[in-house]
Amino acid sequence: MINCPVINDQLIFKPDDVDLSYSPMRGSLELRTYVLGAFNPGLCRLPNGNLLMMVRVAEALVDPFKGGHVLSLKWNPEKKYMVDEWPLEEVDVRDPRKIKILNYDFPVYALTSLSWLLPVELNKDGSEVQHIYYDKIISPQLSSQEFGIEDPRISKIDNRYYMTTCCASGERHSTMLYVSDNGLDYKNLGVILDHQNKDMLLFEGSINSIYFALTRPLGECYFATSKESDWHPGAAIHLASSPDLLHWKPADGAFLRARRSASSNVKTGGGTPPILTPSGWLMFYHGVEKHGEVGIYRTFWALLDAHDPTKVLKVEDEIPILQANARLTEIIHHQLYVENVVFTTGIAHYGDDLILASGESDLACRITRVPQNYFALHSA
Repeated sequence: MINCPVINDQLIFKPDDVDLSYSPMRGSLELRTYVLGAFNPGLCRLPNGNLLMMVRVAEALVDPFKGGHVLSLKWNPEKKYMVDEWPLEEVDVRDPRKIKILNYDFPVYALTSLSWLLPVELNKDGSEVQHIYYDKIISPQLSSQEFGIEDPRISKIDNRYYMTTCCASGERHSTMLYVSDNGLDYKNLGVILDHQNKDMLLFEGSINSIYFALTRPLGECYFATSKESDWHPGAAIHLASSPDLLHWKPADGAFLRARRSASSNVKTGGGTPPILTPSGWLMFYHGVEKHGEVGIYRTFWALLDAHDPTKVLKVEDEIPILQANARLTEIIHHQLYVENVVFTTGIAHYGDDLILASGESDLACRITRVPQNYFALHSA
């Protein structure tokens, strides 16, 4: 059930909207590829008033099987884009997003696609595409990005645009930071977190000259919570602070964990960068319910104290703001490879409303406009 009033809800960018003749893989990879998904966009408002989506384009092989092997894409500084071959008897390919390598005593994966970032300009309310910037594609540059660049989040802080991205490689699972003065041209500042971190979200502003971020470190294992605990063990959202946006100190205490009684408690993770509202810092995040190989991803929200973000004022983890909408994906249903997934990654103000940018079914970009006052404490 969703009871938040929605002003507009549409798919704004789909796989077929990507012209792969501009792909960074062209020139060094001879195998045929296609767009598996164009999704999970970062979002910001450009100086001209329009919106900018930074779209994750996941490019996959048309034929990933060869002579009893499954192929995975990767980037190599010398050979550029290339493939690895894995014997089918040594892998598990039930999850369409990744290849699990079986001959290890701990989880080891390769990916079924490689992602790069494509800037797409929208009009002011996010209802139309204005321009696609193929000349400003962001693709792997460092060995820590060998399996691609994923799930950008953009925060405007002190009149500059800061973009965090998830990077995967055989070296580590890390967060990389990019910076821009105009929202379009980004400089890579390198790795800022490398403890298997996913979903690092910078608060859009400082508090007493200190910057804050939501993090989501992953682990090979998690320790049990007591039977009396309200909290479910597993991946959770944590808080970190920094004097300069480059060097981060994790908070000593736990932050936003999945409640044992909530249905979407398999794991939680950050969604949009927290923005300041009259009721405090508003954040949207995802909760996952166990279902099949992938799970059901929904978007929930929380309010944090404006002066001390360690204080959680409200958490709505029962009624989602967004969940997957089969009506939206009807026209591209033949391209679906996962279902029941919405992953909200961007936010922008539009008058008294908020515009949310999400990945729908790991396939396309979804834009949803909702009234900001719905998230005020008095209306919760």
